[in-house]
Amino acid sequence: MPLPLRQTVGLCAVLGLCALLAVPGAAPGLSADGRLSLAVFALATAAWIATPVDDAYIALGAGLALTVTGVISSETLFATLGEETVWLLICAFVLAAAVTRTGLAGRAAVFLVGGARTVRQLTHLTTAGLVVTAFAVPATSGRAALALPVFLALAAALRERGRLVVMLALLFPTVILLSAVATLIGAGAHLITVGVLWEQTGEQLSFVQWLLLGLPLAVASSHLAAELVLLTTTRRADRKGPVTITAAQIQEHSETAVEGPFTPAESRCLLLLATVVLLWCSEPVHGVSPAVVALIGALVATSPALGTVRFKDGLRTVPWPLLLFMAATMAMGVALSDSGAADWLVGWIPLGASTPPWIFLAGVVVVSTAAHLALQSRSARSSVLVPLVVAAAVGAGVNPVTAALASTAAAGFCHTLPSSAKPVALFADVPGTPTYTPRDLLRLSAFLAPLTAALVLAFALVVWPLLGVPVLLETQP
Repeated sequence: MPLPLRQTVGLCAVLGLCALLAVPGAAPGLSADGRLSLAVFALATAAWIATPVDDAYIALGAGLALTVTGVISSETLFATLGEETVWLLICAFVLAAAVTRTGLAGRAAVFLVGGARTVRQLTHLTTAGLVVTAFAVPATSGRAALALPVFLALAAALRERGRLVVMLALLFPTVILLSAVATLIGAGAHLITVGVLWEQTGEQLSFVQWLLLGLPLAVASSHLAAELVLLTTTRRADRKGPVTITAAQIQEHSETAVEGPFTPAESRCLLLLATVVLLWCSEPVHGVSPAVVALIGALVATSPALGTVRFKDGLRTVPWPLLLFMAATMAMGVALSDSGAADWLVGWIPLGASTPPWIFLAGVVVVSTAAHLALQSRSARSSVLVPLVVAAAVGAGVNPVTAALASTAAAGFCHTLPSSAKPVALFADVPGTPTYTPRDLLRLSAFLAPLTAALVLAFALVVWPLLGVPVLLETQP
């Protein structure tokens, strides 16, 4: 099947670039390893954008090519699978499987939205509940699947008020995507960012540090977005009138009891989850690695005596392709950094120490916000952007941690098309329930994109410096 014209032109351009890099002297100041790294990086990016091939397959192929050509060692390639952040994500998915199996989500929904009496209360209580799920379920697609029964229950209760159902259909994926920045395990892209920062700068972002920086942004962006969804999809008449959501209505879409006394399994799982989150947040006090805490929690959650899910069933929920993708892209980042390709590439950008930090960060935020139009995978966006952003930040005199966080947070916006993100696609087509149209999504994106970008930039320039992450690379006298 022939490629479309646009993809053909793009592929020819990338192949031409690779051919140019193969010519000695065509890239002054770039070593042979640097040329190979850049060529593999360009080919992988083009494949992520223009082909239907699985992202993880492409990343593994790129990592293998870098290893075979001697740019990185086999130890470097395989060691990325043993990274602490990879183990953290594996164990977090096993814990999430235990939480999902107990049906605690239904009880949480009754606790939160059962108290709503107005449309605005329902909107913001739902938003608050979705933000909290970032601590229990890693990856946005997993949180979307967990929240879908709750949406169906709300949609059934409000079936006579169609615009409110459309509003909720937009609200759920919007908040799920924007609130992911709250925690390190919120998205695989976060772990890629942490790995790139460590490899290129030696800076190590802990779970607590990410929480301190990401949670305020997640809360602010989620509730602002919720208000925007409410205003762009409903009229004043739609927002009038009381709202009543009963436990019986939520029970219709839940396989487990949503009220009454907790079962022993629910009590154990809730206590375990609370303990794990508490230990994650108190890492500076006890010094135990979040990955070790997660591993202990996963073993308890799958134990024959205390667990709520079998060990092999918990492991089945782990997205192994995502983990392989993360490991391979970390290896690509090492190759770009160690070979000097990243520094050489950003050297062509008209930046310097005289560039105002706000202009540099504004450029990073704008490019990262728009990147979902080319790269649908959030992890792929961070794999492409963060190594270059970190290298460029150093050249511009900007703190690479600030730049990497801003890029990763801005890349969380992916609402323009139903295909831009899995949660958006999931809620765009719910059998038997009216949801939003592409026009609804585009109208929301027209307002949400600049709002999200402006908020991330404000946090990078104003809020994060107050939390100990300065804008400049070096403290000015």
